[in-house]
Amino acid sequence: MRHVGVREFKDQATSMMSAGETLVIERHGTPIGFFVPVEAKDREAGRAALGRLGDVIAGALAVTRVDEETMAREIAGDVAG
Repeated sequence: MRHVGVREFKDQATSMMSAGETLVIERHGTPIGFFVPVEAKDREAGRAALGRLGDVIAGALAVTRVDEETMAREIAGDVAG
């Protein structure tokens, strides 16, 4: 998992996304988003995979009762936050 600044991502998004690695997009060192490549032969399968991922994350947020920012920091490996 690679950490990139939002400006760097904005300037180099196409090349970064084509590299196929997971990116943690940060603003001032704080995660604001993720790019997770989906290997799907068609758009429908890719959308379905992202929908399932969203459901899993929503369920994890509900069960753990942590907020999205805390979960993002933990996923990014910055639990000290």
